Amino acid sequence: MKAIVSHDIDHLTLTEHYLKDLIVPKFFVRSYIELFSGKISIKEMIHRYGDVFTNQWQHIEALHEFNTKNKVPTTYFIGVNNGVGLSYSKKQSALWIRKMLQIGCDVGVHGIEFENFEKINAEYSLFKNISKQPVFGTRMHYIRTNDQTFTNMAKAGYAFDSSEMSYKAPYKIDAMWEFPFQIMDGYIIEKPKQWQSKNFTQSCEETKKIIDKVADLQLPYLGIDFHDRYFSDAHKTWKDWYMWLIEYLVSQKIEFVNFKQAIKELES
Repeated sequence: MKAIVSHDIDHLTLTEHYLKDLIVPKFFVRSYIELFSGKISIKEMIHRYGDVFTNQWQHIEALHEFNTKNKVPTTYFIGVNNGVGLSYSKKQSALWIRKMLQIGCDVGVHGIEFENFEKINAEYSLFKNISKQPVFGTRMHYIRTNDQTFTNMAKAGYAFDSSEMSYKAPYKIDAMWEFPFQIMDGYIIEKPKQWQSKNFTQSCEETKKIIDKVADLQLPYLGIDFHDRYFSDAHKTWKDWYMWLIEYLVSQKIEFVNFKQAIKELES
């Protein structure tokens, strides 16, 4: 078993949400619920206000630095379209796509459109035009799909997708590889609520169970999705959990590959 780590970029700034959605007020409600229920500390709350004053809801560079230091090749999925709380502009997206490629990140599409081929294809074409990459993949925002989504992704030209959360080995849909994943930060730390419901120790124990199940099923790849926004002291449990997860996998002698490396292995 090898591990494939990827990151969804849902937010870049707070101001991108003003007049567009209710993400910011919901963030404050959630934060106070977590504070008064003892899930986060006052210090953590202060860091969250710090993010507000600096207008920063992304931690891409710090996360990339940590991954690079620990020799973890990853893929970052960034949107080129708006919807379901993803509200940054195409200009902001283009800036970060180019910046991430310059610092050596593998970058794919965090898709919004999942129901209509023409719209899926438009997202693919826009990202290709911005990134100038001949080969790249996607993951749907909120992993939304229907019966035709994967077929339409493959038809558009995506090399891979990772929008299915299940205990399965990678499989092909036409020319596209589908990489099911098993671990997502929000499902570990929040579920069954919409705010933090587990502490660090509980989150680690839950994660170990998933890793053990993937190993017992003899799946070739363990899929992990962590959102860059949470690699911050403003979300200490999330950040500590991710750092622990990487260190734990290293201690278990589990090798890290990204999607493109895994495709080479599967097709060799």
